[in-house]
Amino acid sequence: MEEHNPVKVIITEDHIILRQGLKALLSEDSGIEVVGEASNGVQLLELLAEVPADVVLMDINMPQMDGFEATERVVTAYPETKVVALSMLNSIPYVQKMMNYGASGYILKTTGKDELRSAIKLVASGTNYICSELSIKMLSNAMSPVAASNEKVEKIGLSKREVEVLTLIAEGLTNAEIADKLFTSKRTIETHRQNILEKTGARNTANLIKYAIGHKIIDVDVSE
Repeated sequence: MEEHNPVKVIITEDHIILRQGLKALLSEDSGIEVVGEASNGVQLLELLAEVPADVVLMDINMPQMDGFEATERVVTAYPETKVVALSMLNSIPYVQKMMNYGASGYILKTTGKDELRSAIKLVASGTNYICSELSIKMLSNAMSPVAASNEKVEKIGLSKREVEVLTLIAEGLTNAEIADKLFTSKRTIETHRQNILEKTGARNTANLIKYAIGHKIIDVDVSE
């Protein structure tokens, strides 16, 4: 793409006020042209069939088709179109998941307008981009020392992931909800649950919760 050509952008966001605000903000930059808007992934794919775009700003939580599936479909059907996630979700696993689905960038909705515009142009030119706030967070996590292992967990033989699953079971989450939270499949969680039952000798969920409390894997307030 030549430098004098504006970056053609489609905004995919289910909140119309935010979508209009983004359009107004981006339209102030002569190097960016908003060529379309969509409220979900289904509308986006219908729009891309008619209107080519260099970059799609992609919300994650949307009805009908969320940002993960929409991103995967866009990069498969329109490989020249780059996707930049624009979300309030500032958890590193969400960033990793979006990038795994093919996104070229991840921007928080709290990001300043100058950084947002720069990110769109950089991604359009072929550079991956993660906003400064998330980049700092990722760097801090990478530099943090590994937490000491829990001796009690080691003694009962549960892996770190099994402890995470057990904790979420104790919080009342279903296998499907745990899978979504840990970014894995329901089948994998079912396997973890079975392994936990075998390692702890518990017969059911109630026994698992009792076991987790008794071994201080989870903390509860027992005061009346």
